Amino acid sequence: MTPTLVRRHRPSAASPGSRARDWAEIQERMLVPLYEAVYQRLEVSSGTRLLSLGCGSGLALLMASARGATVCGIDSDRRRLDLAHERLSPEGGAGRGARLGPGGPESVTEPGAPPFNLVTAFDPLYCAGGGAHHLAGALAKAAACAEYGAPVVLAGWGPQERCAASGALRVAARLADPMCAPSRWRPSGRDDLEDLAQRAGLRPDGSGRVACPYGYADLGSAVRGMLSTGAFDAAIEATDEEQVTKELAEALHPYLRHDGTVWMPNVFRYLIARV
Repeated sequence: MTPTLVRRHRPSAASPGSRARDWAEIQERMLVPLYEAVYQRLEVSSGTRLLSLGCGSGLALLMASARGATVCGIDSDRRRLDLAHERLSPEGGAGRGARLGPGGPESVTEPGAPPFNLVTAFDPLYCAGGGAHHLAGALAKAAACAEYGAPVVLAGWGPQERCAASGALRVAARLADPMCAPSRWRPSGRDDLEDLAQRAGLRPDGSGRVACPYGYADLGSAVRGMLSTGAFDAAIEATDEEQVTKELAEALHPYLRHDGTVWMPNVFRYLIARV
């Protein structure tokens, strides 16, 4: 399934709330093919009890809920969580029984509830830089709330030569302060996901690749979408937003098409590990 180009959006705004909204309106949908491929492979349905680490503004949870799954999600970004609450509100007829929280798995686990039988960590930025150390601990904690043998899905970037977004993301790494290594973007290594799973005490059990092209209505939307990922936060802190925006736009320019849209082919990789 290929995501459609989004409509044109309001002028750029730099507030954290605007970034969260940009993630929900522009960027999050780029990973829909990844969500679909994993859910289809693992046959997500009414018997699935899903815990999502880094659930963002809830699109992946909404898709799982549409398949009948019971969904729970945690994320450190409260603004994204607020948007996920809106998406999964019972009043909207979506996300039946969805539970969302800013802490660990305990914040969304009800006493006496059956253990989860699927855990996902779809956001590839969790697998970058020093963030992997933090995620290994979070994965181990989540695995303790899952039944034995349950799949845990990790996602990351595919080979750099097959990811057009790598050029833009290298801008983030180059402009960031080297002393901010844990928050700097770095390319994914071939065995990063396997190493992460093993550090979390999980057993790798299969993998796959999915095409996730980034398509934007115009250059402005592309800049805002990329900035909303959080990959450029360290660069903005080390320099300033104007410089980062300028250099990011230059890096995106080769992917600007004659009709003004931006199209960047990417391949993502996912790993299925077992508790």
